[in-house]
Order: sequence, then C-alpha cells, then structure tokens
Amino acid sequence: MHPAQSHLTLPFFDPHHAALGADVADWVGTQHIDETDDRAACRQWVRSLGDAGWLRYCVPSGDGGELGGALEKLDSRALVVLRETLAFHSPLADFAFAMQGLGSGAITLAGSAVQQQAYLPAVARGDKIAAFALSEADAGSDVGAMKTVAAPVMNLWADGSNDSKTGGYQLSGSKTWISNGGIADFYVVFAKTAPDAGTRGISAFIVDANTKGLDASQHIQLMAPHPLATLTFNNCLLPDSALLGELHGGFKLAMRTLDIFRASVAAAALGMARRALAEAVAHARQRKMFGQTLADFQLTQAKIGEMAALVDAAALLTYRAAWLRDVSFAERSGPKGSAEGSGPQGHRAQSVAAAMSKMTATENAQRVIDMALQLHGGLGVQVGTKVESLYRDIRSLRIYEGATEVQQLIIGKAVLKG
Repeated sequence: MHPAQSHLTLPFFDPHHAALGADVADWVGTQHIDETDDRAACRQWVRSLGDAGWLRYCVPSGDGGELGGALEKLDSRALVVLRETLAFHSPLADFAFAMQGLGSGAITLAGSAVQQQAYLPAVARGDKIAAFALSEADAGSDVGAMKTVAAPVMNLWADGSNDSKTGGYQLSGSKTWISNGGIADFYVVFAKTAPDAGTRGISAFIVDANTKGLDASQHIQLMAPHPLATLTFNNCLLPDSALLGELHGGFKLAMRTLDIFRASVAAAALGMARRALAEAVAHARQRKMFGQTLADFQLTQAKIGEMAALVDAAALLTYRAAWLRDVSFAERSGPKGSAEGSGPQGHRAQSVAAAMSKMTATENAQRVIDMALQLHGGLGVQVGTKVESLYRDIRSLRIYEGATEVQQLIIGKAVLKG
C-alpha cells in the first residue's frame, strides 16, 4: 500500500480496490507523455491505457468475457480508484480514461449484442476512441431544448447498395463542447426523434466518425487543453441499426450514463486536490522564510489543516456514492427480496449521493488548489508549475457532466420530497 493511498483501506473498498490503486499508481508514475499537443497526447494516453489493460475497467466483460472488460459489470469503486489516481498524476490521462467509459457507457447500458460486440472490445483495447455527444449551444443543462433532429427515412438504400436495410434516419444539427471531438472513432449522439416532445422525444444513436456529412473540424480551445470540438451533422444518413436503446428513450439513457460516471468526476477532482495538497506540503517544508520554513508558521499550518479536511470531506462523499451504487447493483442482482436499494427510492438515493459527491468534490478541490497556489506565492502563477496547471485543470469540472447548480437542484428537490 502506497502511503498516499491509505484511504483505500476505508470500509467502502474491498481488498482488490486497494491492490488496483497501488498497481495503477506504480504504472502511471512510469509514463512520460508529452502533453504539449493535447490531441496527440490524448491519443497516446488511450493507446497506453489500453495496452496496459486499464481501459478494460471502462466496459463490462460480458457473460463469457467476449466484451473485453476486466469485471463482469461496471464497478463504480474501481472507476473512482482509477480516476483519482490518474488525475493525481495527469488530468489529461484521467480525461482519456474517463471518456472511454462515458463515451461507451450508453452502449454498455442499452446496446444490442451486435452493437456491444462491435464497439466495447475495441474501447477496452484502446483501438477505438469514444465520445458522448449531448450538449448543444443552447441546450446544456436544459437537455430538452436540443435542436438536433433524427428524422426517419424510408428506402434509405433504394439504390441497391444494401438490400438488407430499407430504413433509417437523417441526422441534422450540431453538438458542441464535445470531448474527444475530432479524434473519436465514434460518437453516441442524442437527437430529437419527436421534436415537440421535449425530453420524451430524444433518442440515442451510434455515429461512426467517418459517416458522410459529419464535420468535426471546428476545434474548441480551452484554458486547460483538452480535445473538444463542435460537431455538425449535415443530413447524415444512419441505418436503423444505429439506434441505441429504445426509440424516444434517449433522455433516460443519457441520465443513467451520467449517473454512473458522476461519482468518478468527483474522484478526478479529488485526485487533483490531493496533488495540490501534496505540492503545498512539500513547498511549505522546504521554503525558507525569516530563518525558518514556511511550514513552521501557524498560518501555514492552519491552511494545510483546512485543505486536508476539505479533501477528506470530499473523499468520504465520493466513496460513499460509488459504494452505494455498487452495493445496490449487487442487491438487484441477488436473491429476490434482498434488493433494498433497487426501487425508486434506492435509485434516488444513489443519484443524490452522486450529486453530493460531484458538487462537494469539485467545489472543495477548487478551494484546495486555490489555497495551494496562494501558499506558493509568485511561483503559483508561473506557467509550468504544477499548482498553476491544476488551477486551470480543475475549473471545468465544476461545469461539465452537470454544473454545481444542477447538482444543488437534484439534492434540494430530494430533500424537500423527504
């Protein structure tokens, strides 16, 4: 057990989670990838993570191991351990790992056997890069306002190019803020199939990157480099087999996918916060001031104490959320009558716990990293120092996959319902 990973001995985790954390920490410490070009670096991270077997935790194994996953089902605690450890060392490595899971998560949840076999093993190997395309310029938190439309089309291959398929969809519109945009091999795209039905009229589709009419060339530059792009769909023709899950069931599928990975977003923030705390402690111990070290000052000790408490508070909520989902899933899979967490109340408890973890971990990490930067003084704002890059890296986590305000609404409504 690495001293920095003593938290994995908490009762939320099983022994194999602690072993997983130690193994990935040993591995990621040996990786040296130039992240100057975020797109090239992200491809390299996917390749390295795939070759090392870590991406196998992003997908299930399937009944006979045919889907390539490390475990029979997605394990929230394993995702948390992996993302926290990767983010501690490289937020971009965490991003590459996370997007393989999020981008393929809807296929794991609702894909047909054919769809799962076509995509999940390749995701686990790192042979295909995945992406999740939900957000639009005027439809971020308000998913029902999306304007991208998938209209049914008959006799799609009337020219005889594919006699076995006669129907499909014509996809038109755009998506923005799409992670892995421009480097993904496929996108899980959410579009209106009943334009006037709000969230009840959304369906999901698997769209390969080489689909005619798909333009992913409009890259988006961020304060912390990550590969993002705007996707434009110019009357893209999709076969019936591209539909993912039930027709008009896309909104629920998107929310289920986000629910699985929300606690892992908290874990990424937690990893960054732990790194900022470690950097602050190391700097305070060696920085000489007025004949003593910065660590000798009571004001420094108070700040370090506050940072440590913020980290632990976030950790406990994060681990609880992951544990609750795993335990509830195990109950649903167990004998009849044991599924205490399987009903609507159990699902609501999981969603609220995930929202609390995401909100608290990202907000606390922002505070911890800001305090770490302040302790570094002028060095803290110098480009190239770790706390400076963490300061930029953490900011987007308070927005994506449900902004802090959205998490507050989820929690508040649940509390008011009792």
